[in-house]
Amino acid sequence: MDLKDKEVLVVGLARSGMAAVKVLNILGAKITLSETKSKEDIPELPELEKLGVTVTGQEPEVFDKKYDLCVKNPGVPYRSPLIEKLNANGVPVITEIELAYRVAKPQHYVAVTGTNGKTTTTTLVYEILAKAFPGKAHVCGNIGVPLCETVLENGLMEEGGHYIALEISNFQLVNIDKFRPEVATIINLTPDHVDFMGGLDNYYKSKTEVYRNMQGGDVFILNTDDPVLAEYVGKYPVNCDITDFSLENKSASVIIDGGYIVYRGEKVLPLDCIKIVGRHNLQNITIAVCAAKALGISNDIITEVVSGFNGVEHRIEFVREKDGVRYYNDSKGTNTDATITAVKSFDKGIILLVGGFEKGLSMSELKKNLSGVKKVIGYGVCGPRLVKELVGEGTVVENLEQAVEEAVKAAQPGDIVLLSPTTSSFDQYTCFEERGEHFKKIVNAL
Repeated sequence: MDLKDKEVLVVGLARSGMAAVKVLNILGAKITLSETKSKEDIPELPELEKLGVTVTGQEPEVFDKKYDLCVKNPGVPYRSPLIEKLNANGVPVITEIELAYRVAKPQHYVAVTGTNGKTTTTTLVYEILAKAFPGKAHVCGNIGVPLCETVLENGLMEEGGHYIALEISNFQLVNIDKFRPEVATIINLTPDHVDFMGGLDNYYKSKTEVYRNMQGGDVFILNTDDPVLAEYVGKYPVNCDITDFSLENKSASVIIDGGYIVYRGEKVLPLDCIKIVGRHNLQNITIAVCAAKALGISNDIITEVVSGFNGVEHRIEFVREKDGVRYYNDSKGTNTDATITAVKSFDKGIILLVGGFEKGLSMSELKKNLSGVKKVIGYGVCGPRLVKELVGEGTVVENLEQAVEEAVKAAQPGDIVLLSPTTSSFDQYTCFEERGEHFKKIVNAL
């Protein structure tokens, strides 16, 4: 990718934008950073100035200039007037995932997308890769570490053949061009991000971009239990090898049978070695097994890693038990399907904390799955609407501290206090991790 002396616009900084800037600097590009923050509020400003980056705001005239390339932060809406202006001017717009892929030597990419389960699946895939290929396995993407950063820190512009477990969101997929994973999956498709994408069809279609460039011996892992996914794979066909799996249907290539995950007739993983609970986690583990087998990893390594895997932070994470009440942090439950999954993990006595940034998601499906929920407490910007749609009259407070206070009052020994917000955190927090950490801090201080 020849960018020497080329004019490149980076829109939005954050960690991924900074990683992209560093890659572009190595390539000799002339970099302009467009950022909503004022210069005095950008901690990285001294480093940016040292790299010769021109830092600007997001005034319309910044986007009138003819650039050779634009690297867009995934959080910047791809349909925003500023990005549309770049498109109209013929400026190629990509994300840092695409940039990193183009500048790195060929690597073995395992790309994981879908609505729910991405972080758990990606983390498990990485742990299997790390055991099988020590020193040559990495985890990055939407999980928190930019791919550009991984490329720089591990010398992947000079060395190929590494194994990369890549969690990839639809925000990152909408602006890919050449990105081609060796193994990929869409775990599931349920409503989310309609505010960002402008509709469910756009959201679902964006997920299929993960396999658009796959071909030949590449492997797409297909969840045949998901009817929406089946519909979109039908609309946008897969042009590579397919490994299909099912937790329900014995006709798939990978099934659950006789107490094992069975891969193409071979017993790979005994179910009794799995530590994490829930049907959704069995699905995540099955995908990880499929990815490992596609890369030729032995059953012994798969079994050893899965046996020691205890899940990921912020996803139905046990925090503590106090006065006979158990507290769980599911801050990563940022849509209704994720919350349904969390609620179904417990039988009864659930005090459910919901609320946060208003994404406009309907609560109708979650309402059908409240049989184990004894009380719903709403907080934050959309808390009042969520409580009204779920239970009619109910408890609504301003913030998470107050929500926990109300939960403690209502809880009895044997109950579960579950933070599973159904929506994003951006009304009061910068990310779901910050929200989850705050919840744990509140609970541990009880």
